[in-house]
Amino acid sequence: MKFGVVTFPGSNCDQDMYDTLAVSLGQKVEKLWHKDKDLKGVDFVVLPGGFSFGDYLRSGSIAKFSPIMEAVIEHGLKGGYVMGVCNGFQILCETPLLDGALLHNDTQKFICKNIFLSPVSKSTIITQDLDHNKAYKIPVAHGEGRFFAPEDMLKQIQDNDQILFEYVDEEGNATAEANPNGSLLNIAGITNKGKNVFGMMPHPERASDADLGNTDGKLFFESILANI
Repeated sequence: MKFGVVTFPGSNCDQDMYDTLAVSLGQKVEKLWHKDKDLKGVDFVVLPGGFSFGDYLRSGSIAKFSPIMEAVIEHGLKGGYVMGVCNGFQILCETPLLDGALLHNDTQKFICKNIFLSPVSKSTIITQDLDHNKAYKIPVAHGEGRFFAPEDMLKQIQDNDQILFEYVDEEGNATAEANPNGSLLNIAGITNKGKNVFGMMPHPERASDADLGNTDGKLFFESILANI
């Protein structure tokens, strides 16, 4: 298994993701620059968090035109694994790979804090080995994280078991108070119909090392490795 972590101008979580995959999990990782035109033989592409191209116009809307994205989209459409975290999720929603959009938080403020989330789908590699009765503590850091989709699209997402995670309280209850940004159905992450493309707003790579005082996020990556 070989992972590739893409860096865009403005990415700031690329090194965190690289360290999690290469150091904490001992995987082969290739650093990919946004101007690259091929994926250098990687099996699993990760679009990290940050502020690609300064989040001008709309988060992710410029990054989707980077040369690397043509290869990423082709990889995902062919069934290859792709994961976007925070800004990476926003970028994927600008492409044909993921449905919906990430709008400004309902508070109109940037949010940076620990939240709790629980897995919903049981049919994806990132959720299969997780405890579906547990609330995982994972950091968020975003200004545009409110998941939105038209009613018919949202129904398809539900019917196709595409909701990866939902925001919950510490006891695992998906309440309005536990929703940090106003996302529909408390959605914190989704997958595509093929279950090979994943997007989530919380940052599991920021909760994957004992030195950070939290290893809940490492369990997400371990589930991927166990089931891929």
